[in-house]
Formats: sequence, structure tokens, C-alpha cells
Amino acid sequence: MSAQVFRGIGVSPGIAVGKALVVEVRRPRIKRERVDPARVPLEISRLRQALEASRRQLLEIQERIAKEVGPQYARIFDAHLLILEDRWLVEEASATIQAQGVNAEYALQEVLEPVRQAFSRVEDGYLRERRTDVDDVGDRVLRNLLGQRGSFHVEGMHGEAIVFAHDLAPSDTAQLHRDAVLGLVTETGGRTSHSAIMARSLEIPAVVGVEEICAHVVNHETVILDGTEGLVILAPDRDTLARYHARKQQLEYVGRALHKLGALPAETQDGYRVRVTANIEFPEELPAVQAHGAEGVGLYRSEFLYLNRPDLPGEEEHFAVYRAVAAEMHPRPTVIRTLDFGGDKLASSIQLAAEENPSLGLRAIRLCLHRPDIFRPQLRAILRASAFGALRIMYPMISGVAELRAANAILEDVKAELRRQGIAFDPAIQVGAMIETPSAAVTADLLAREVDFFSVGTNDLIQYSLAIDRINEQVAYLYEPLHPAVLRMLRGVVSAAHNEGIWISMCGEMASDPLHGLLLVGLGFDELSMTPGAIPLMKRIIRSVTYGQAAEVAQRLFGCATAQEVERLLLQEMRARFPEYFAGDALPGAEERPGFP
Repeated sequence: MSAQVFRGIGVSPGIAVGKALVVEVRRPRIKRERVDPARVPLEISRLRQALEASRRQLLEIQERIAKEVGPQYARIFDAHLLILEDRWLVEEASATIQAQGVNAEYALQEVLEPVRQAFSRVEDGYLRERRTDVDDVGDRVLRNLLGQRGSFHVEGMHGEAIVFAHDLAPSDTAQLHRDAVLGLVTETGGRTSHSAIMARSLEIPAVVGVEEICAHVVNHETVILDGTEGLVILAPDRDTLARYHARKQQLEYVGRALHKLGALPAETQDGYRVRVTANIEFPEELPAVQAHGAEGVGLYRSEFLYLNRPDLPGEEEHFAVYRAVAAEMHPRPTVIRTLDFGGDKLASSIQLAAEENPSLGLRAIRLCLHRPDIFRPQLRAILRASAFGALRIMYPMISGVAELRAANAILEDVKAELRRQGIAFDPAIQVGAMIETPSAAVTADLLAREVDFFSVGTNDLIQYSLAIDRINEQVAYLYEPLHPAVLRMLRGVVSAAHNEGIWISMCGEMASDPLHGLLLVGLGFDELSMTPGAIPLMKRIIRSVTYGQAAEVAQRLFGCATAQEVERLLLQEMRARFPEYFAGDALPGAEERPGFP
């Protein structure tokens, strides 16, 4: 059998060589059953017992993960517990049992399905993947109702298995032990799924989103998993095996060397300083931020406070979280992005009209301006927390000056309110705008006069600029961060920021890719905010060149006519300068693409 090469999304770095094991994740099958009115109390009691049993099981998993890999990762299951402990769930399911005269299993499924569908419609990839949390909790309760075992069981593993599955819930991933499993491959999932986070926390190399790979896998055959490049190789030949064994040893050596860079600044050889900061979703990620040498938090997504609940978080809840983050990171700064989604999709207390195209609708700053009752408590909490550390405010999805001024007017009103009440805050707190729309990029010179900094959100900027729906599989291939139009837009935004004397950051996925390091330094970005694991290599790249060299590389790229030409030239440059990180091993059937250890 000849080798087969599959490409997916590398979500947990590293290389694994082992034996394939395909696991079947068994989802409970539910039938609608009529129950006698006299049995309704019994069905409700069964439901409550199953919810309590599920809660105990998750607490046990959480305790084990806290002991094995740390409490920050165990907190992933807080969202699951919140769902189980939400009175809305038991009340709605109980009401369905009573009103329809149906079994508890069917009622639970009926109540959770609209929640699943709501998450599926969310444009933001991170929030959309929270559907997996709902599925995980729902399936666990259903299995307890049905008296079934877990979704899958891995047996006969002796430290050489690479697990293949269509999908794995976070609690499934938590079953995988580092001493038994070498790697993980799934057909679905993304970078921000909790299963991906769990794989990284367990230090298990993982590749997700490899469509239909399970149909091609033969149990116990030798496979290679490259979580750095996002590749899976089935039945590799002897030469490929030898090359990857050598590459694995090299990455392990390089990883140890990179770890030593954590405490050093990201400064070019001629003294050009670039702040390297981290993107985070939860406060529990701060230990990883600090361990990887981040100089602050460049993007703190605040949306987690709004998830899996029927009500809105209050000011005090916001304040407690922001204060803790500010105090832990002090004196390093933390940029808090204000609410960035359409609330009708995620919180039942926010009632908005259905939209044909939510990505272009009432979301982010537009929603906040439309609903000051949501916006003001968050601003009050951020300002109050700024008295305990270096916090910054960042507005998402700004499309023009009028919108920015409207947001700042509310902010100034909140500041005046706090002064009247004698509540302390940082009066010089910096305020920034995210550049995520073409209109913001084109009018960056005007926007720069209104704020203290810019942060480029490349995920949306690329999507809107190239007219690409990045979750549409039919056109996803056209999503090109190195498209000449994108590069010219970035150059213009950086120039506009510096002409007005403000600093500029990039916090989108583009900043996490080491391939782009020289380009972004050469364009003149003052700060790059990325996933914590990408920080050491980015520091290594920045510290290895002069600003002049980086600027010269960036200038040459502007002579390219296509994204493919840009990538080819940039890849050649990076391989010449950093051969230990950009190996350049071309494999049949696999597009050449670098990754990072």
C-alpha cells in the first residue's frame, strides 16, 4: 500500500509516529415515546438524577485534569457545569415532559436542539465551536438516562496509538493519557475547540478537520502525525519514516532552545522593538501566557461571560474577572475587546430580529451602540478594574469615524458617572479601534485621530476585503492572508497609524503564523498578539534580523502579483534564514506549508 497524505488543521504541535486506532464515538439514539400522565413525575425525577450524575462525572474529570495538567485547563469544564446547573435546562425539559407527555430523553433533546442550532449560525469560529460543549453535555446526560457507558473506550493501548475519530468532545479528549496515546486526529473541529485546547494541555500532537480520513485508516498500520504542519501520512515508506524521526528529534531540540527565549525581549539586532503579546479567551490561560514570555495580553475576548446562560452578566461579574486579570498581569498591559457578537444568537435575554446575513448585521460595536444597557456595564467594569492594573479598551468592528465617536461618547459619559460617584479608575486609559473592515482600513488616517492605538483583526479584514466566506467550504480556498490587496491594505493602515503618532498591533491569526514574522516586522507593526505557543518562535525570528532586512523583504513582496507568489518568495526567505524551523520537506499530495513547534 502506497503512502497517503492528508492535510488538516494542526492544533497541537509536535510529531508522532505510531499505530493507528480508529475509535467510534457512539452518540445516543433517542426515540420519542409517549408516557402515561402518571409516569410524568417519574420521568422528571429520572431527568434530575441524570443531570446530577453527569455533574458528578464532570467534577471527577475536572479534578483529574487539574492534577495532571493544571487547574487552568480544568476550567474548560466550567462551561459544561454551568449548562448542567442552569435552572433553565431542568425547568424547560420538565415542562416539555409535562406538556407533551414524552420521555425525558426526548424532552432533553428537544430543549437543547435550538441552542445547538443557534451556535451553528454564529459567524465567529470560536463561538460557533461552543456547540461542541452543548453536544458533550447533552450526550452525557442522555447516556446516564439510558444507562450507557461513555461515548468511546480505548483499550489495548501501550503508548504507541494515534487515535482517529470523526469528532471528540472535550470530555472524550480528557480520557486520553499521555502515556497511552501519541497523537490525535479528527475529521471535524477547529483551532479554538475545547478538544484542541485539551490536546495542547496534554501535550498530545493533534490535527483536526481532516475530512473523511477514518474511511482510509487501517487499524494498527503505521502512521505519521505532524501537528506542526497539519499533516497525516498513512502507510509511510521507509525514507519518509526516517525523515520524520529525524524531524521529530530536531523539533524537540528546537523546542528546548526556544523555551529559553521567554524572558528576552522581541528586539531586532539593530534595536527595533516589537511587543509580542498573547490572545486569550479565558482568565485561566494567563499561566500559559506568562510561561511563554508574553509581554502582555493583546486581545482578551470577553465573550465567554455571555455564553451558556439565559441572562446577561452584570457589572460586578465583569468587574471581578477584569480586576483579577489586571492584577495578575500588572504591570504588563491587557487589551480587553468589548462584546463582539450578535447577542440574539447566544443569550435569550437579548431579543433581536433574525438576520439574513449576521456577519454584516447587528454585531460587535453596532450591537453595543444599539443596546447601551449591555455596553455601559461592561465599560464601567473595565474602567473600575483599570485602577488595579494596566487595562486598555478596544472596540471591535469599527466601520467609520461616526461609529467610533458614538462609542467614545458613551465611554466619556461613563467616566463622568464614575467621577461623580467617587469610584477610582485610570483617567488615562488607552482606547483603541480594531481594523477589521475595508472602510476602516481606507479611512484609517481619520480614525487614527480619534484613538490611542489600532489593532488589526485579520480574520475578518481578509474575509471582507476578498469577499470570502471563510466557513464556506466551496470558496474557503480563496481566503488568502498574503493576497496583494491585503498586504497593500496593511501597509496603508500602518502608515496611517504612525503618521498620527499612535501605535498599531495585529491580533488576528495572521500574527500567529511564523511564516509572516519578517513581513509584519518589515511593515512596521509595533505589536504582534498571538496564541501563547507561537510566542517563542516569533521572538526568535525578530531577534535574528535587523529591521532593515525585514523591511527589505517586505518591500520585495510588494512586487508579487498573486498570493501564491508572495508565499513562495516568503517561504524561500524563511527557509534560507531559519532552516531549523522551516524544514521544506515536500511530500506527495501535500502543499508545502510551514508550521511552528
